[in-house]
Amino acid sequence: MFLTQTVPRQREIIEVLLRNGWDYMRRLITLGKADEPQLPTPAVLKNILVDLGPVYVKLGQLMSTRPDLLSEPYIEELSTLQDEVPPVPWADVEVLIRQQLKQPLEETFSTINAIPVAAGSIAQTHRATLANGREVALKVQRPGIDTTVAQDIALIQGIADLVARTDFGQTYEIKSIAEEFTKALEAELDFTREADFTDQLRRNLSNSRWFDPEQLVVAEIFWDLTTPKLLVMEWLDGVPLLTADLENPQNGTEPAAKRQAITSILFRAFFQQLYIDGFFHADPHPGNLFYLRDGRVALLDCGMVGRLDPRTQQILTEMLLAIVDLDAQRCAQLTLQLADSAEPVILRRLENDYDRMLRKYYNLSLSQMNFSQIIYELLQIARNNKIRLPSNMGLYAKTLANLEGVARGFNPELNFIDEIQPLLTDLFRRQLVGDSPLRSLLRTALDLKSLSLQSPRQIELLLDRITSETLQWNLSVRGLDGLRRTTDDAANRLSFSILVGSLIMGAAIISSNARTSQLLFLSNVLFAVASLLGLWLIVSILRSGRLR
Repeated sequence: MFLTQTVPRQREIIEVLLRNGWDYMRRLITLGKADEPQLPTPAVLKNILVDLGPVYVKLGQLMSTRPDLLSEPYIEELSTLQDEVPPVPWADVEVLIRQQLKQPLEETFSTINAIPVAAGSIAQTHRATLANGREVALKVQRPGIDTTVAQDIALIQGIADLVARTDFGQTYEIKSIAEEFTKALEAELDFTREADFTDQLRRNLSNSRWFDPEQLVVAEIFWDLTTPKLLVMEWLDGVPLLTADLENPQNGTEPAAKRQAITSILFRAFFQQLYIDGFFHADPHPGNLFYLRDGRVALLDCGMVGRLDPRTQQILTEMLLAIVDLDAQRCAQLTLQLADSAEPVILRRLENDYDRMLRKYYNLSLSQMNFSQIIYELLQIARNNKIRLPSNMGLYAKTLANLEGVARGFNPELNFIDEIQPLLTDLFRRQLVGDSPLRSLLRTALDLKSLSLQSPRQIELLLDRITSETLQWNLSVRGLDGLRRTTDDAANRLSFSILVGSLIMGAAIISSNARTSQLLFLSNVLFAVASLLGLWLIVSILRSGRLR
């Protein structure tokens, strides 16, 4: 169906692929066969996605968050994808803004800068001033982008259906990746979703025991003006963090001390999001971390967020400690706890792979270790061992990688372990005793009391069932069905062999003592039946492939 609905777009895609020389994809789109597809080189893949347009750039950005699916060179190349495109003319943007507002444009805004401060594949941003004098940022959806996105989504889903028929597509669950991308892109077209995310992050970070919330800013949303295609939020006046000039800070603080303070705020804010709140800004690249004119730090563009449930948070906290200790065995155990699939895994091989990888870091000090790089390598080893991890693990790894990269670029003196050690200590304390030690102690005491009251009765019931012979054991042994079928086949063949031998012996006895034509005929019939059964037995053994 998608091939007939998107013929013009399909033609454009084939031209792009032919221009970049990727023969496999050309065969795939023209309904050819490719049982073992191979990706093009990272640079060629990036060029293909850029040439295909904004939606495919978004797809590449999503794939850059999946180190469990792609190797490191692809992750690095796709992470550089930017969706900057020429801006839409102001006349078209103004029409859309007027359609979204409940009141006339002139009554809502006193001024709007017609030149956008940023232009992306989905939207562009303009600076404006409300009628009451407050400065705001207007994020306006590109007119007609929803139609383009719908066509490209249909095409991507159609391609995913084709690839899903191959072993490659089934191994890497291409259809589920396409569905994940579709949901993410459709959510990005609804600016009220981003507004919700921004508000939730703002609330979460307005209170912290690890840093001063006054020093970290998330934009305020103007809900009375926000719609699915228009997002109006507080204007934050500043520059990207890596370009900030701290040589003459307004508060008189030394630049080195200021850099250290900002680095600590960033680490503490993101560790709170990841390991306490379970809701985190998943795209902290340099353009989304701003240094404001008043010396505070701001988080921008909250359209991409990730979520972690309490169990996953605990496992990932322990994983950080295992990495610090270079404990390959513990890393393997924690990886299996995170795994989505129930596929059998050779634990010893996984441990050996982790051990070989971690040996590279044995002679390095903790300050020299790149922790986000180690996490990427852990995920890729899991991929090589056919372990399927939740997709949010990719967002988690990418968030840490972006955070550590920005922090090291901003503060070359960064010591990662010095930043996270007190946070890890506090996290483990919270996991052990919670926020209220007295409440945790009382809950533990009640659990112990309940256990002490129930245990004697349960032991009595167990002993009673053992002595009365009513205790039943239900065992489930993996692979037992296959063993049973093999045993049944062997028994059947043995029975047929005995039967064939008996028929041959009976026919021989009758033939040697035959006095009439009837007995001779019976002997021949028995020989014929024995021959047919013997032939069938030989054929079945040969077809089973288990002659040896």
